[in-house]
Amino acid sequence: MRFRYAFQKIVDLKASEKTQAEWELSHAVGKLQVEEQMLSGLHSEKSELQTNLSSATQETVTVSDLMHYQTYLNHIDRRISQKDADVRSAQQRVNHERQQLTAKMVEEKVWTTARDKAKRLFVHAEQRKEQGAIDEMATMRSKRLSY
Repeated sequence: MRFRYAFQKIVDLKASEKTQAEWELSHAVGKLQVEEQMLSGLHSEKSELQTNLSSATQETVTVSDLMHYQTYLNHIDRRISQKDADVRSAQQRVNHERQQLTAKMVEEKVWTTARDKAKRLFVHAEQRKEQGAIDEMATMRSKRLSY
């Protein structure tokens, strides 16, 4: 007889939910990496702008040009602040998705363990039935031979 677990659909659902949580975590990690790269790019741009500004002060530069540099530098600083917030938000999402994945893994493990236990009990019961049948056949044969 073949083993059929009554709650197999739940086990499959839990496995599917875990896979979905893995995808969501992967997506969140990818978004975090993009945000971090963008932040890194802004820091590089700011550094380059500061280098240009310091070299420009050694040359003849108008006050208007210096004000443009400063305005753009302030703009970059605001973008960096916003991107820092975006990175923190992405990190929080990654942490949340990790927790979700951990919960889904635990749920799947609980149901898989229950299925495995049910299968062990089924196999044990089948083996006992088979042994009983073999013992019955041996008893019948023994009785036949003794007559």
